Amino acid sequence: MTDVSMAPLALHPDENGPLPALRTDALLAVRDARRTARYYCSALAMRCTAYAGPETGRPDTLSFVLESGATRLIVSSALHPFTERAERIARHVSRHGDTILDLVIEVPDAYAAYDYAVDRGALSVAEPYELTDRYGTAVLATLGTPGPAHHVLVERTAYPGPYLPGYLAPPPGILG
Repeated sequence: MTDVSMAPLALHPDENGPLPALRTDALLAVRDARRTARYYCSALAMRCTAYAGPETGRPDTLSFVLESGATRLIVSSALHPFTERAERIARHVSRHGDTILDLVIEVPDAYAAYDYAVDRGALSVAEPYELTDRYGTAVLATLGTPGPAHHVLVERTAYPGPYLPGYLAPPPGILG
């Protein structure tokens, strides 16, 4: 008998599985997001394509979206751990250092992907919910893992913005 949690999932859009991943991103929790982003941009020739922080309505965290080819990293640090998001980042960095906090999996339908995963034994952390800004709406859902990281399912079919609601295109010199 095969354990359902070990059954392979079709995760590539060219496979005919029910959960095609369009793209995956890694969200890293770090002590200093600006410094880490500068390092990745200079050492690995990544470019900053979006950011979120106090100027964008997030006074608790600072995040930079870095891209190079098909690779996308989001580096985030807690500024004031008075929200659940910032507290989770601060706690993760305190326990594990600068490391991956979440694996973000872009899917064409977050509701269907969430139902598919939960029906097969995935741990639900957050049911699908919508985030909206002037660019449109993105749908996110969060699944737990055996470790401290989460898998975040994200649907961007109705969201042409820079990354997700709350992120803006970076102004020149944002990394200092």
